[in-house]
Amino acid sequence: MLDPAEALRLILAACAPLPAQEVPMAGAMGRVLAAPVVAPGALPPFDNSAMDGYALGGGGEVLAAGSEWTVEGEQAAGDGIARAQRGAWEIMTGARLPEGLDRVIPVEQTARLEAPPRVRLLADVAAEENVRRAGSDVPAGAAVLAAGCVLAPQHLMLLAALGVASVTVAERPRVAVLCTGRELVDGPAAPLAPGQIHNSNGPFLAERVPRAGAELAYIETVGDESEAFLAAFARARTAGARVVVSTGAVSMGRYDFVPQALERLGAEAIFHKVAIRPGKPLLFARLPDGTLFFGLPGNPIAVAVGLRFFVEPALRAMLGLPREAPWRVPLAADYAKKPRLRFHLKARVALDAQGRLAVAVLPGQESYRIRPLAEANAWAVVPVEATELPAGTLVDVCGLGHLESPIIDGCSA
Repeated sequence: MLDPAEALRLILAACAPLPAQEVPMAGAMGRVLAAPVVAPGALPPFDNSAMDGYALGGGGEVLAAGSEWTVEGEQAAGDGIARAQRGAWEIMTGARLPEGLDRVIPVEQTARLEAPPRVRLLADVAAEENVRRAGSDVPAGAAVLAAGCVLAPQHLMLLAALGVASVTVAERPRVAVLCTGRELVDGPAAPLAPGQIHNSNGPFLAERVPRAGAELAYIETVGDESEAFLAAFARARTAGARVVVSTGAVSMGRYDFVPQALERLGAEAIFHKVAIRPGKPLLFARLPDGTLFFGLPGNPIAVAVGLRFFVEPALRAMLGLPREAPWRVPLAADYAKKPRLRFHLKARVALDAQGRLAVAVLPGQESYRIRPLAEANAWAVVPVEATELPAGTLVDVCGLGHLESPIIDGCSA
């Protein structure tokens, strides 16, 4: 069996960053920036008031409480350039500061007087108080987002405020999913005949692939026949898939036909079987046209591990992202495993009452048990050579997806 680090090295050697493309902001959510974004203008774009009140001028002097000022004008949010003379300007939050004025006193710290209209200050007010200067958030020309940033709602907020209409992002890898097995039934409401099971791998991969930054180009469930598999493979390639992920039929059973089907496609089998648990029969191949193929075992947690620790790093490389750096977190309890295999464990990361971080290995680590994965908030990875690990030993911890950090449980009672 191949060492998992060597398997990953071989996978990454077969991957290259995909071309960059320009996309409008409406389609930029979740995309990976391929080039930095530079602010086309300042934010705020002009000096404006931080609150409702009165704008005043006074050079560097403090304007004293009790002084009175003639109300010269009014400035609401959205009003254009105004030029002040000597008096006060009633101003609303976000309104452009009239030229010649340099401070704002809140309305609750003033008294409005009439005949003529004027305002009395009930507190001292110094220069720059309650004023948001142009460029105080982002100066014009500043680099605001770096290449490799995965765009989230807060990034879109910033770009919208700056008036950025489009961004340069990495092309999404196009992925096809082929689930094999005559026992599989698509559709949760479909009745099951004796010996049949609902297809859980298909829905899982259909949701996980986009969360990994890729595009799901095609998905199909096929039986245990080479001809049906090859026909589905052809449809996946016609749909533009450059990465094909299959589930099942890669082990040593009578119906494990995928390696032979790949030979008929002229694929180069780069490796088959990795020293991991679960998912040991993992197969990785490359077709003559450069299409990458990942054959994952059929058990659901083997599928989850194969996707997370071997397919997702390939997608990450295609997106132009650097190698993922796991967290190093102490074990909450003793853990023991067999040697010669790297274990990928469903786990929960939590803070205790003292604010200390720890990772707990969940019960039910068998590859058929889905419920513990639904309860997990992270993966814990125990290296090949480890056997007996006492509580407090640092282990690698990864989020459920490569673009997701581990979710941390709050303090326990």
